[in-house]
Amino acid sequence: MFSKLYESLKAFIKENYKSLIALIIIFALFMVELPFAIYAPGGAVDLNERIKVEDEYTIHGSFNMAYVSMVRGSIPFLLISKIIPDWDIVKKEDITYDGENMKEMMERERLYLKESQDAAIINAYKKANLEIEVDKINNNISLISEEAKTNLKIGDSIISINGIEINTLKEMQDVIKELDKDVKVNLKVLRDNKEIDAYAITYETNDGVKIGIGIVNTYEYTTDPKIEIGTKSSEMGSSGGLMMSLTIYNKLVQEDITHGKKIVGTGTIDIEGNVGEIGGVKYKLIGAVKNKADIFICPEANYKEALEVAKDRDYNIKIINVKTFDEALEKLAQIS
Repeated sequence: MFSKLYESLKAFIKENYKSLIALIIIFALFMVELPFAIYAPGGAVDLNERIKVEDEYTIHGSFNMAYVSMVRGSIPFLLISKIIPDWDIVKKEDITYDGENMKEMMERERLYLKESQDAAIINAYKKANLEIEVDKINNNISLISEEAKTNLKIGDSIISINGIEINTLKEMQDVIKELDKDVKVNLKVLRDNKEIDAYAITYETNDGVKIGIGIVNTYEYTTDPKIEIGTKSSEMGSSGGLMMSLTIYNKLVQEDITHGKKIVGTGTIDIEGNVGEIGGVKYKLIGAVKNKADIFICPEANYKEALEVAKDRDYNIKIINVKTFDEALEKLAQIS
């Protein structure tokens, strides 16, 4: 039986070896990833469907989070990008930090997503004068410099440094700045829900003694009313913060600030309501127009580029630029 099967398989390979080789080559081309990525126009996520607030008010329009599509830099996709308009090749070094691989970059961007969600919730509840109690601030490692001598990993959450409990970034900085260079610092961190011991060696910089890490704050809190935000595993980054905060606020207050419009936008936000610059506004505006948005909201820092893209493509869409959450509310109030 096995002999017949072997002979049949050998005959099949002999008759079809050219096709099999071609398939193997095509598979290899897709699997081999070069140090590039491809940015392409994305779409818009209706946040009314993602964000659920207990006893929320009805929204007649919609707030939508604009996003950029990123395609992995395999040879076939790089070739396709030469044909398809608005598929732009970017170097890996332009979207990662020195010494950082793509996996670490994606982990960092997921931290930024959580940070933006927390800031969006805190900002919206404060603005709506509703109850939110911040129980804990997490100091998550988002960056490890090439100069760092440490066994810390991106995603670790710092609990203590040299036995001193750390609650804020400033507290960590205050401990480190008192140390000399080339000193071993003992850290306790939370990694994969387990407390472990780690270390870092201090070194001298123009700004004083450092251990070579960047921090992203996430928060643990309780709210009244309760809130849930749904996300997909493929989603990353902080650029949806403004639109999430506007959606949450709209569900918490009686007035519908969408005025029945389809509003697509982008922008980071912090717990004080400041709106920050984002990347890829070109692709996000293209996606907004394709999704038939009435209004596009972007940070002031991205406004000029958005206007230039709209002019070059003869887009008929209202573009609003904002620096703060309050300014966004003021400009939305002027919509007729």
